[in-house]
Amino acid sequence: MTQAPEPSRTSLLREAGLPYFIVAFVARLPFAMMVVGVLTVAVSARESLSLGGLTSAAVGLGTACFGPLLGAAADRFGQRAVLVLLAIANSAMLLVFTFAVYSSAVDALVLLSAFGIGATAPQVAPMSRSRLVSIISQRMPETVRARTISGTMAYESAADETVFVFGPFFVGILASGIAPWAPLVGAAVLTVLFVGAFALHPSGRYVSHERDADGRAPSKAIELFRPQLAVVIVGIFGVGLFFGTMLTSLTSFMDDRGAPEQAGLLYGVMGIGSAILALGVAWLPPRFSLRRRWLVFSAVLLLGSVLLLFVTDPGNMAWALGLMGIGIGPTLVTQYSFGAARSPLGRSATVMTMLGSAIIVGQSLGAAVTGEIAESQGTSAALLLPMVAAAITFVAGIVNWFLSSTRSRTVKQRTG
Repeated sequence: MTQAPEPSRTSLLREAGLPYFIVAFVARLPFAMMVVGVLTVAVSARESLSLGGLTSAAVGLGTACFGPLLGAAADRFGQRAVLVLLAIANSAMLLVFTFAVYSSAVDALVLLSAFGIGATAPQVAPMSRSRLVSIISQRMPETVRARTISGTMAYESAADETVFVFGPFFVGILASGIAPWAPLVGAAVLTVLFVGAFALHPSGRYVSHERDADGRAPSKAIELFRPQLAVVIVGIFGVGLFFGTMLTSLTSFMDDRGAPEQAGLLYGVMGIGSAILALGVAWLPPRFSLRRRWLVFSAVLLLGSVLLLFVTDPGNMAWALGLMGIGIGPTLVTQYSFGAARSPLGRSATVMTMLGSAIIVGQSLGAAVTGEIAESQGTSAALLLPMVAAAITFVAGIVNWFLSSTRSRTVKQRTG
């Protein structure tokens, strides 16, 4: 009798393959370039900071309206078909927006095309999380699943941190080195090539084993609105809000000093540290439970944002950003881990897309509001907004602490 292979010898890297991680990393870059890209080209082409902020908000609104529906479609019909269609549609919308903003089209058409960019955004990051969690659940031995999922969420969050730092950086390079429209055209090309490759990767065949013969999830859609999951969405929205408010207020801060182009370099201080700390979360002891991590690291983020009230020069700003970086990455990893643990059966792609949508909506809203306040009230007022975003994340962590205590014993052991 042939003996089955020893499951403990497998690994996620072996199951998914190294090319998967490379493709999935590059494929999420256009998503990180969209908000800043539409803002840059709108301000340049129409010479209106107000319209630029509105276009960013329109991208976020489109993502908020359609992102979760696209996740549900991926759960129902599979990621491959959905992502291939989105890669084509989103590339087309990026080009339509670029054409519209440089034409004599009315502002309403520009905003509508920006909404279309968000509505068709192929959210590779949440799709990747869902795909990897499915692989772990189906192919990895149960004894290592919890730790493997924690490490996977850490890697995925670090990858997100990296692209959200370098996305605006690439937008700046392409816009200044070629033309303001170049970032969006480049994003369209990357979307077709790498989102298409991600869609067609063999791992796309993985379907949750928790579905019935008709491909339907056994859990009801109402389970997506449980308080335990809603608080995670609110918390991760706060993180997205922080990204948008911090980058925009930092740009205003450096613009006051005659060096707005250096904002990306300072922002990188936070992003690089955040990515490193995010990866380190996988090695934290199990006794330091998820709900404790959320509170501790979001408190560090809030403390760092309070220091913005006392920053007077780029050196002090770098210290504040470094401290905030210690908090933001681990907080994001923890929230995604909660999302994975609390996903209703067969709806992991839906949940992960809801979380990804919350980030981009928060980033878009934060950038739009902060830009308006910086222009009308000044940088000092704009620097208050990252503190508000950090406070939302921290308060959500407090609520989550009490909601976690109502979970079943099994989940409590996993989430603290």
